Amino acid sequence: MSSLKTSTRQTNGVTIMDLSGRITLGEGSVVLREQIRDLLAKGQKKILLNLADVTYIDSSGIGELVSAFTAVKNQGGELKLLKLTKKVHDLLQITKLYTVFDVKDDESAAVAAFA
Repeated sequence: MSSLKTSTRQTNGVTIMDLSGRITLGEGSVVLREQIRDLLAKGQKKILLNLADVTYIDSSGIGELVSAFTAVKNQGGELKLLKLTKKVHDLLQITKLYTVFDVKDDESAAVAAFA
């Protein structure tokens, strides 16, 4: 069972969370939720989710992205998405969420886009 692996790093005050694996109902979405909560608890409110190595995301995973986005926004922060795979990109297009998220393809441009 391939679950979600995450690692975080800091660049110019932005927390970049590199995700790899699957964001699905159960473990994958829980891992993401706890990581976001943890970052917010530490006062890190500029969060960039690097989805380049996410192989699969289901409706629960999409829900988790929306919930993370909302949680960060409610704390006065910003959450952006980086390097969507074609599958994830298509899923966000279909669900009309592509317009909700600020999606970037270039990491330095994404970091620079934070206020």
